[in-house]
Order: sequence, then structure tokens, then C-alpha cells
Amino acid sequence: MCIGVPMRVVAASSGYAVCEGMGARREIDMRIVGDQPPGTFVLVFIDAAREVISPEQAELVARALSALQLAVDGAGASPADFDHLFPDLADREPELPAHLKTSLPTAS
Repeated sequence: MCIGVPMRVVAASSGYAVCEGMGARREIDMRIVGDQPPGTFVLVFIDAAREVISPEQAELVARALSALQLAVDGAGASPADFDHLFPDLADREPELPAHLKTSLPTAS
């Protein structure tokens, strides 16, 4: 499995960019998403940018990765210990995507 890491472009050159995120600074292949100006956030898989994302999306992914690290470290005693890392999901009922809602059997 490959996990995407949000990174911010620091310096750009043709086809590549120096990006930083999650405590790392690396040269990233930008050929899939095209050259991006400094300040742009990208989702990086194995040192290649696969998607341009908003700063808000980058923050949500970074929080989810932090939660994953807490879980791996055994730091979370209960699900509530992770709520602050998922502000888009906490305090609401889960929802199915629209394409799955239509496949549910109707109540009779």
C-alpha cells in the first residue's frame, strides 16, 4: 500500500520541485501534475506528486497521518483521543457517498 504525503513546493524547476512536509524536504517529480509555483500543495507518493491539493486538504491529510502514527505508537487510549485530528468527521454521523446511497434496499 502506498500512502500519500502532503507537501508544499518550496522551489520549482522544470519537471521537479523541492518540497517540504511532514518533517521532510525532498526533490519531487512534478511531471504528472505539471510545474507548480512555490507555495502550492501537492500529494506525494514515492517522491512523485500525483495531485495538486488545497492547503485545507493538506492539513486534513497531515492530521490523518498523525493519527495513524499515534495509533501505531499505541498512544490513543480511546477513539475520542483522535477526534481533534479529524475535524471534518468528528461530531457527525457517517454518510454514504451518493453513488452508494442509491444501491441500498428500500424499506418496506
